[in-house]
Amino acid sequence: MKITANNPERKSWLEVAENSDFPIQNIPFGVFLTKEDITTIGTRIGDYAIDLGALHQLGYFEGIPLTEDMFMQDSLNDFISDGRKTWRLVRNRIADIFDVNNKALQNNTKHKEVVIFEMDEVEMLLPVEIGDYTDFYSSKEHATNVGMMFRDPENALLPNWLHIPVGYHGRASSVVVSGTDIYRPKGQTIPADSKTPIFGASKLLDFELEMAFITTDVNHLGETISIDEAEDYIFGMVVFNDWSARDIQKWEYVPLGPFLGKNFASTVSPWIVTMDALEPFRTKSPKQNPQPLPYLQQKGKHAFDIHLQAAIQPEGEEETVVTNSNFKYMYWTMNQQLVHHTINGCNVRSGDLMGSGTISGPTPDSYGSMLELSWRGSKPVKLNDGSERKFINDNDTVIMRAYCQNDKIRIGFGECKGKILPTK
Repeated sequence: MKITANNPERKSWLEVAENSDFPIQNIPFGVFLTKEDITTIGTRIGDYAIDLGALHQLGYFEGIPLTEDMFMQDSLNDFISDGRKTWRLVRNRIADIFDVNNKALQNNTKHKEVVIFEMDEVEMLLPVEIGDYTDFYSSKEHATNVGMMFRDPENALLPNWLHIPVGYHGRASSVVVSGTDIYRPKGQTIPADSKTPIFGASKLLDFELEMAFITTDVNHLGETISIDEAEDYIFGMVVFNDWSARDIQKWEYVPLGPFLGKNFASTVSPWIVTMDALEPFRTKSPKQNPQPLPYLQQKGKHAFDIHLQAAIQPEGEEETVVTNSNFKYMYWTMNQQLVHHTINGCNVRSGDLMGSGTISGPTPDSYGSMLELSWRGSKPVKLNDGSERKFINDNDTVIMRAYCQNDKIRIGFGECKGKILPTK
C-alpha cells in the first residue's frame, strides 16, 4: 500500500511554521488530555493537537475497519496491535483530511471546534502502556569511550560486543512522559579509596541521549522472527533520556548489571513518529566487522539519518546545547535488536519500548552523556551562564530534540525534557 501521506508537495490548511517538527507529512501519534478532561488519542500538525476520537465519531474514517472506541482510549496499544496496514490507512486518511484542497472539515466550523486544539490547551500523556522496556548498548563510539575509561583502553570493547546487540531489561513503571520532574535518586555508593559503601543522594547524575522504538505484537512465546520481517513490527520512534546515576551504578552493576542506578526514571517524548514518516531518511549503517552470525545479517539501508541534540538549562537561565549527535551512528540497527531479542523465543508485545542505548558520535562534541562530555568529570563543560557541569545539578532541566531533514521536508519529534529536583 502506497504511503500517500509522505508527499512532500502536500500542504495543510492548518498553519504550520516553516521549521516545524510537525508538518502534514509527519502525522505522529500520541495521547492527550483535553480542556474538558477527556483522554483521547490524537495527532499533531504544526502547533495543533487533533482529536482522532472525535474525528472517528464524526465519520471521517469511514471505510477503514476500526473499532468504535479505537481512539477513545488512554493508550495507543490497541491501535498499534492492529498492524501496519491500519497505521498506514489512518495516517493517509489524516493527511487527506487536512490537505489544503480538502474542504470537508476545513469548512465545518462546528466539527473543527471539537476536533482541533491548540497545543497549550492539552496535556500530553504517556502514549503507550509499556508492558516491558529493554535498553540496548549499541553505539560503538559510546561503548568504546566507556571501555577506555573503566577498563583497558587497548581492549575497550568486551569480546561479545561486536557479535550481539548487548542489552538489559529496564523498569517500565518509571518511564515517564516529557515534562515530568525527576527526583535525584539515592542509594549506595563507594567513595574513592574505600572498601565500605555509604548511603546518600547520587552525586554523579547523568543523562543518556537515546532514541527508542515501540513495537506491535511480534511473536508468541517460543517463536522467533527473521531479520527480513522485523521491520513490520516496529510502529515508530520517540526521543529517550535514560537517566543514570553513575556512582550508584558503578557500585552495583557487577555481576548482574544496572539496577537502582537506572530504574528511578526514564523520559520519553510524547509523540510517536511512525516508521512510515521516517522512510525518506533511510541511510546505510556502519560496516559491521566481523560479519554477524547469519540470523543478524541484513542488506540494504536500515539506519535513519536523525539529528540529535541535548541541552542543559539551569533554573532561571538560558539553555546551553552540550552535544549534537546522530542516530545513524548506531552500530546495531533496530531490526537486529528486535531479532536478537526474540531469537530465544522471548515474546514481544504491543507497546513494548526498546531503547537504543546512549548515542555517541565520533567527535567529543557528539558524545551522548555527561560521563563522556566531561570525561568522568576531568573536563567540566562550560554553560552559557558561566557555570560548569561535570554532571547534572539539582534544578537543571535537560532538553533533548531530534529531527530529520532533507531538501524537501523536515520531520521532527518535539522535545524530551525533564527537570532534576533535590532528592526526597
